[in-house]
Amino acid sequence: MTATPLAAAAIAQLEAEGVDTVIGTVVNPAGLTLAKTVPIRRTNAFADPGLGASPVWNALTIDQTGIAFTDDVGVVGDQRLRLDLSGLRIIGDGLAWSPAGFFEQDGTPVPACSRGTLGRIEAALETAGIEAAVGHEIEFLLVDALGGQLPTALWAPYGMVGALEYEAFVREVTADATSAGVAIEQFHPEYGPNQFELSLPPQPPVAAADQLVLMRIIIGRAARRHGMRISLSPAPFAGSVGSGAHQHFSLSMPEGPLFSGGTGPGGMTKAGQSAVAGVLRGLPQAQGILSASIVSGLRMQPGNWAGAYACWGIENREAAVRFIEGGPANPHGANVEVKVVDPSANPYLASAAILALALDGITTEAPLPPETTIDPALQSEADRACAGTRLLPADQMQAIAALNDSALMRRLLGDPVVDLVTAVRRMEHDRYADLEPAELTEKFRMAWSL
Repeated sequence: MTATPLAAAAIAQLEAEGVDTVIGTVVNPAGLTLAKTVPIRRTNAFADPGLGASPVWNALTIDQTGIAFTDDVGVVGDQRLRLDLSGLRIIGDGLAWSPAGFFEQDGTPVPACSRGTLGRIEAALETAGIEAAVGHEIEFLLVDALGGQLPTALWAPYGMVGALEYEAFVREVTADATSAGVAIEQFHPEYGPNQFELSLPPQPPVAAADQLVLMRIIIGRAARRHGMRISLSPAPFAGSVGSGAHQHFSLSMPEGPLFSGGTGPGGMTKAGQSAVAGVLRGLPQAQGILSASIVSGLRMQPGNWAGAYACWGIENREAAVRFIEGGPANPHGANVEVKVVDPSANPYLASAAILALALDGITTEAPLPPETTIDPALQSEADRACAGTRLLPADQMQAIAALNDSALMRRLLGDPVVDLVTAVRRMEHDRYADLEPAELTEKFRMAWSL
C-alpha cells in the first residue's frame, strides 16, 4: 500500500493557513488514543513509509504503566504508524490532524489494527452489496483541571441552566467543529451534573469512527482553554449514571434500506430483521469489546439506560438494541442504536463488532426474537425467557471470558484483535478488581480523556 502524497502546493497552502504541526492518532484495544506529531514538512513521510512504533502500543493498558504482553506482542519488533491523508483536517492553533493505522514495515496492515479491522468489515459489507452508515453519540463529563468535580448547584438534567453556565465552552466547541468540517447535529446538557452529549451525523463506518476521534480531540482542547478537562470514563464518579457511547447504524442495498419499507416490525425488511437478530445473538460475546473495562460494570445496570438487558424494542431506551423507525421526524431514516457501547471501548472495534454481527445475521438469515415493548426489568422471568432476553453481566471477567471463548467473534474479527482486547482487560482486572467503586472511579476517571 502506497499513500498518495500531498503535493508541495498543498503543504505550502497548509503553511499559509498557519499549520506547522501534524498530529496522527490511533486507538488501541484498551480504548486509549495514542499519537505522534511531525512538523508540517514531514507529513508525507508520516504517511509513507510511516513512523516507527513498538507492537506494545496495542498492549498498553489504562493505568499508565501496564503493558499486557502476549505471545505475539513483546519487546521485539517494529511497526509503522501511517497517516491516511484523505482525513487530514485543520484544527486550529497551528495544528492539523489525521487518522492513522498500524502497518508492518513492508506496508501490509497489522491484523490487530482497529482502524484496519473496521475497514475489513466495511469492505465485507460492500462485497455483500450492503452500504453501512454509522452515527456516534459522545457523552462526557466536565471536570476541573485536576479531574475533580465541578460545582453542581447550577444544573438540571437537560436543563437550560447547564447550557448557559457553560455557554462559552459550548459555542467554542461548535465553532471549532465547524472549522474542522464536523457537522454537529445536536449538543446539549445531559442527565448527570456537568454532563453533556453531542450527536454526529452518519458516515461510512471508518469515516464515522475517525470523526468521533476528531470530535473528542476538539472537545478536549476547548475544555483545556476554559481551565477544565473532560472525563470519558463510563463511570466518572461512584453512584453516577455514567456515560455511554451509543452507536447508531443503518444498512441499505441497491433495492433500498433494510430498516424501512418492509413488512416486518417497525417497517424492517427480512434482511433488516436478520441484521438486528445477528447483533442481539452475538451481543453477550461482543460485550468484551463494547463495554468491558474495569469500570464499565458500574454503568451496566438496569435503570441507567445502558442497555443492560440483551433485547430489542422500538424506541425502548432500556433495551440493549433500540430500533428507531423512519418517518418525518427522522430525516436519516430508520436505524438501530446499540446502547451498551461505552467510552472505554475502542470505537473502531465496537463498530466492527456490531456491523460484523449484523452481516452474520443477514448471511445466516437469523430470526428476530419477539420485541420487548416495556422496561425489561418489569417483565416476568417467563416473559424474558420467551423473548430470549438476558441480563448482561456487570462482572468484567464474565464479559472477558465470553469474548475470549467466542468462536464467532474470533471468526468475525480475528484472533489478534480478540487476544489483545482480552489481554488488556484481564490486566485491568488482575490489578484493580479489589478496589471499591469510589476508588475505581477516582483512579480511572481520566484514563480515556483527551
